[in-house]
Amino acid sequence: MSVTSPFQALTARRDVVIGELLRTAELASEVGTSSLRDRIEQQLVTKLRANRFHLVVVGEFNHGKSSLVNALLGAAVLHVGVTPTTATIHQLSHGDEPSAVVVREDGSETSVPFSSLADYAADGEGASPVEEGAAIRHVAVSYPSDLLREGITLIDTPGVNDLCLQRADITYEYIPQSDAVLFVLDAGQPLKESERVFLKEKLLAKSRDKIIFVVCKADIWSEDERGEAMEYIRDELGKLVETPTVFAVSAQRALAGEAESSGMVEMLSHLTTFLAEERGRIALDNALGEALGVCQTLSHALDARRRAAQMSAEEIARRIAVIEDDLAGHRQTLGERRSAIREEVAAIKAWLRRDLDRFSDDVVRQLPAAVELASADELRRHWVGFLESTFASWANEQSTEVASALEKLADKTVALMREDAHEAAARLSSGVGADLPPPDIKVDTFAYDLSVAALFSVGMGMVFSNFLLGVVMAGAAPALAYYLKGKIEIETRDKAQQQAALAVHEAVSAVSPKLDEMIDDFAEGLDRWMVETGRELHRELLDVLRSCQVKQHEGEADVGTLEADCDRVAGELTAQRERFETIRGELWGA
Repeated sequence: MSVTSPFQALTARRDVVIGELLRTAELASEVGTSSLRDRIEQQLVTKLRANRFHLVVVGEFNHGKSSLVNALLGAAVLHVGVTPTTATIHQLSHGDEPSAVVVREDGSETSVPFSSLADYAADGEGASPVEEGAAIRHVAVSYPSDLLREGITLIDTPGVNDLCLQRADITYEYIPQSDAVLFVLDAGQPLKESERVFLKEKLLAKSRDKIIFVVCKADIWSEDERGEAMEYIRDELGKLVETPTVFAVSAQRALAGEAESSGMVEMLSHLTTFLAEERGRIALDNALGEALGVCQTLSHALDARRRAAQMSAEEIARRIAVIEDDLAGHRQTLGERRSAIREEVAAIKAWLRRDLDRFSDDVVRQLPAAVELASADELRRHWVGFLESTFASWANEQSTEVASALEKLADKTVALMREDAHEAAARLSSGVGADLPPPDIKVDTFAYDLSVAALFSVGMGMVFSNFLLGVVMAGAAPALAYYLKGKIEIETRDKAQQQAALAVHEAVSAVSPKLDEMIDDFAEGLDRWMVETGRELHRELLDVLRSCQVKQHEGEADVGTLEADCDRVAGELTAQRERFETIRGELWGA
């Protein structure tokens, strides 16, 4: 199925922005700021070129998710059946030849025959395929497709008989990081109660503005039924989402070559327009904002170069030494800052572990009373739900506290780094003989560490809480699944109490290392940002002065020529900044 033109327009805009960024990198090289040039080429340009749209397909089993994915790809790539057929998450991206790679939780990968994809489908019990080694995280599939060629990664998620039991990493990781969500409904039983609950409790808060509802198997309706059914679905969804976007499709007709009557053309047109014109514009706007910041930094570096052009070789050498000495002192200060962060992170992890132990003890103490008050039938029906809700309630509260603590740590770190930058600029201004503005140290400068930037871009507290809650529930899953799969019958009150106590202890044991890992990852991202930001002011000055030193040593140009060169670059830099602003205005129709 061919992709409509919005992606071509987006690609053209992106190519223009990349071209302007590369021209700015050339100016940075001419000024002598090789580090700034590398930042443009290796971070801004590379990120734009690699930018992909993530499209997640979610729905209960036998609703037609995999058939819909196949229709989007234009071929029967994924296995389709009447039982839950997608046991493992499938990530599909473009490739010249069909291929498949199994990616495990420990990061290891194994190439598998493309023809074996059906092996990663579930059996009638919804069980995952059995393999030696670590558990499977997802199957990465490459396939030649017009849609995937435009930079879209399709994520087909496991279908279950109740979306509220969907894997935690889908709800808390894949969906929040997606660019669009295709929520699949069944034309034969649209909007079941379990789907309403999932939408209200788990999906709408994170993805309200990027959900596209797709009613599959629409070919079962007659023309009269279609209008009535779609009116009902829109009315019911309207109670949950303001002006929901809904399409009725028949994947089978699309795969049979009946694209026009399948409804897929209209749905795909809307999808590609949404991704290209909404999500794509945001990515370009972010890049243009970064580009304008680079222009400002380059302007400061150009001023330093203009002053350096008038210095003698001895003076340049003296000022390089001043900067290097200051940088050495700054490293010591930075080391102290990093040690302080490690201590605070260790304290957060310690009280979190204490809270985990207290939670476990409190729940186990309350179990006898809870068991005594319930009938045997109630235990059979509701015991698992009680354990899940108890754990989820604690996890939600704990996640908020951890998020708040880490947010305060990050805010304090930003404030300290900003203070350090101002002090360094003042010292270097007197030592170098130039009025040096400090770099703009703020939260947004976390830009190149996605594990941190993604949190701050939409409000760290909310995202971190949601993600951490997902980690908690994913960690508890092995213990809870022990019950959900019905491997143990609750026969007596004593046995129910023993089993519940064991489940709580196992869940806590599984969760603790996952939480530590999550917090450590955040701390490492903050640490990397500190190191990079701490070098920024010194690095740009050293680049410029050393470049002038080399030119003087080689006798490449006299002072007049260097100043004229600075004037030329300044004019080009002004024009470059204006072009970025013009492109940004055109991007949003200004």
